[in-house]
Amino acid sequence: MGKKEAKKLIGIFIGGIVLIIGAIFLIPFLMQNNEDTKEVWERESGISSNTENSEIVKAEDTEINETESTEFQETESEEEDNSLRIVMVGDMLMHMKVVNSGKQEDGTYNFDHLFENVKDTIEEADLAIVNQETILGGEELGYSGYPSFNSPTELGDAEVKAGFDVILHATNHALDKKKNGVMNCMEFWDTNYPDIEYLGINKSQQEQDEDIYVYEENGIKIAILNYTYGTNGIKTPSDMPYLVNYLKEDKIRADVEKAESIADFTIVCPHWGTEYRLESDAKQEKWTKLFFECGVDLVIGTHPHVIEPVEWITDEQGNGMLVYYSIGNFVNGTSSTKGDLTHRMVGGIADVTLERNESGEVVIADYDAIPIVSHVAEGKEFTVYYLSDYTSELAEENLINLQDADFSLEECNKVVDQVWGE
Repeated sequence: MGKKEAKKLIGIFIGGIVLIIGAIFLIPFLMQNNEDTKEVWERESGISSNTENSEIVKAEDTEINETESTEFQETESEEEDNSLRIVMVGDMLMHMKVVNSGKQEDGTYNFDHLFENVKDTIEEADLAIVNQETILGGEELGYSGYPSFNSPTELGDAEVKAGFDVILHATNHALDKKKNGVMNCMEFWDTNYPDIEYLGINKSQQEQDEDIYVYEENGIKIAILNYTYGTNGIKTPSDMPYLVNYLKEDKIRADVEKAESIADFTIVCPHWGTEYRLESDAKQEKWTKLFFECGVDLVIGTHPHVIEPVEWITDEQGNGMLVYYSIGNFVNGTSSTKGDLTHRMVGGIADVTLERNESGEVVIADYDAIPIVSHVAEGKEFTVYYLSDYTSELAEENLINLQDADFSLEECNKVVDQVWGE
C-alpha cells in the first residue's frame, strides 16, 4: 500500500471517530429540542400526543366543568330563593286537660310535646303562623279553661321553640281575663321575644290605626292582618278601645289599602264562622267578598274548631284569592259528649308557597292543606300527629274514644275526604 492510500485510510478512520463523538453530544440536544417543539405545538393546538398529558388536559377540563356546574347550581339556588313558603296551624284551644299535660314535677310548665311530631313542617317554613286561641295571661291571673280561658306563658315559649314567627291573638277569647289578661300577654311577648310578632291586640290607638306588620324574605314582602268577629260579649275597656282588632268594614278597607301599598302580598287571618260547621256560613261569605274587593291575596280562617273547605275566588279579569275557611283545631281537650267529636280532633296545616313570576308579581305557586289529628294518650299526654302518620292502633289508644265511640282512623279520613276531597 502506498503512502497516499495509507493517508486516505487514516483520514477516513479519523473522520469516523469524529462523527461518532459528534453524534454522542448532538443526539441529546436534538431530543431536547424536539420535546420543546412538541410542547409548543401541544400548547398551541390544545391536543396532547401522549397519555400522561391527555390525563392532565382531562383533569383541567373536569375542573372547568365542575366550576361551570357550581355556577349553574348557584344560579338555580338564586332562582329558588325567589320563592317563600308559609304555613299556619289552627286553634291552640287550651282546655285545662291540655294545660295540665304540660305541668312538670317542680310546678313549672313545658309544652314542647304538643309540637314534637309535626314541628319539621313548622321549622322548614320561611314563615310560620299560629292562632293562639286563648290569652297567655300567666300564673298571676290563675289558669282556667272553658268558658273563660287563661293559659301559661310557657305555651309561648314552646311556640317559639317549635319555630313560629307570628302569633295571632284576635280571637273570641282575647278578653276572657279582661284588660289584665291582654296586657300581661303583650308584656310577655315584648319582654321575652321582641323579635316574635303578635297580631290582633294592641298597646295604643296609633298602633292599631297605623301599624301594618310586613314580613320580608327572599325579596318578597308579606303583610298580615288579624281580626275577630267578637269577644263573647265582653266589651273592650272604655279607656282602651283599641285593645282588640274586630272585623269592621271601614277598618279592613283602610288596613288592606295600606298593606297593598307597602307589600307584595296580603294575608288576612279572620276569626269567624260557625262552630262545628264543616262548611262556610253567610257571614264568612260576606267577609270573603269584601276581602276580595279590597285586593287581599290569601285568607286563612279559624274559630269553627273543625276544618272547612279551601276555595279559589276569581273574577273575569283573572284576579284570584285563595281562601281556607277554617283549618280547625291544632290541639284541644274538649269534654263534650256530642257525637261529632271526631270532627274536632281533625285539623289542618295551611301550606302555601309564593313566588315572583316573570311579570314581577308575587303569586301563589302551590298550596296544600295537611291533615293532622289531636291525640291524647294515657296519662293525659296530648300531642298532634300528621294524619298520614296516624295508625289504627293510635286511634284506638286515643282517649277521645271514651267520649265518642265512633272515633277511628277511618272516621278521621272520612272527615278530610268530605271537606277537602280525597
